[in-house]
Amino acid sequence: MDKSYHEILKKYTEKLLPLNHVVGVGYGKKIKNNTPTDEECIIVMVDQKLPEAELEKEDIIPQQLDGLQTDVQEVGEIRLLQIPRDKKFRPAPGGVSIGHYNITAGTLGAIVRDKKSGEPLILSNNHVLANTSNGRDGRARVGDPILQPAAYDSGSRDKDTIAHLERFIPLEPSRSIFRPTPNTVDCAVARPLDKQLVEDSILEVGKIKGIQEAKVGMTVIKSGRTTGLTEAKIRAIDSTVRVKLDNVREAVFTEQIVTDSFSEGGDSGSLVLDKENRAVGLLFAGSDKATICNKISNVMEKLEIEFYPATAEEREDEEDRDRDRDRDRDRDRDRDRDREDNKIPEKDIDRTLHIPSLYSIYLVIFLLILDLAYRKF
Repeated sequence: MDKSYHEILKKYTEKLLPLNHVVGVGYGKKIKNNTPTDEECIIVMVDQKLPEAELEKEDIIPQQLDGLQTDVQEVGEIRLLQIPRDKKFRPAPGGVSIGHYNITAGTLGAIVRDKKSGEPLILSNNHVLANTSNGRDGRARVGDPILQPAAYDSGSRDKDTIAHLERFIPLEPSRSIFRPTPNTVDCAVARPLDKQLVEDSILEVGKIKGIQEAKVGMTVIKSGRTTGLTEAKIRAIDSTVRVKLDNVREAVFTEQIVTDSFSEGGDSGSLVLDKENRAVGLLFAGSDKATICNKISNVMEKLEIEFYPATAEEREDEEDRDRDRDRDRDRDRDRDRDREDNKIPEKDIDRTLHIPSLYSIYLVIFLLILDLAYRKF
């Protein structure tokens, strides 16, 4: 062979790569009958290997290139390999498979904090964690098992229960298209069995850095179980939309965010953020043309939750505030206790008040008697 494979690759790669089905060109060893040989060749990688009769003439690969054999090898469509999100994660971050034991699968949106107890909670949709319940239909109850991965992804109650349903905002189906019952959120939280089972970050996104109001034209991202990390632009805000809950029931949602489509089934529950990792919404519905999200401020208010501080400095500031609050509370408690200890019993107060009054009366009478005696003499 007069030319090195480097020269041949340099000469032909740009000519081969644009051909239909060709996805790569390289140097290697020829494969015959599914067995590697020692014969050097130029490997032409294709997404699908077809008979020559089914190819256009210009798409047929020559058997040799400047004296070096070619070998057409099928490698399929080449794409970035994303982290599989339908597997078991411990600790579990946002962006992975999760669900009530009676549903297929959704997305763990984020790990948030209960405003009252300070304990970590798992945030997602009602229809992911509470089986699309209105709270009266028996579809879900507080304490129900939450699986990670979800049942559709081979999760089981015995091995994969990560949390129990803590609370949810009921979903109210419309009884009439003329007088629909409005909803503003599709959200719920679950309490992890142990705080070590979860982490307050989102897969391929990182820490949440506060919240941000949605604006038309804003670019947003989400990390979901099915489509991974995707982005879109906000198309509309303050929207009222009709959403199919299933094949029979429909619900109306107000104050919604509408984006270009960047989700598929199983992405429900994903947290929607801006480019600065600030939470904007909670993804819950969509089509092949658009995605619908709840306003994150409505979700946080209804569920009484907050996000964890994102940076070490913010965490230190919060710890300082917590210490100051605890110190103030202890001081107030001690002061109240001291006041209670020094408090004079009511009966003693009465006696203390009454006794000086009697003495005063006696003194006045005594002085009057002295005055009369003085005048007499």
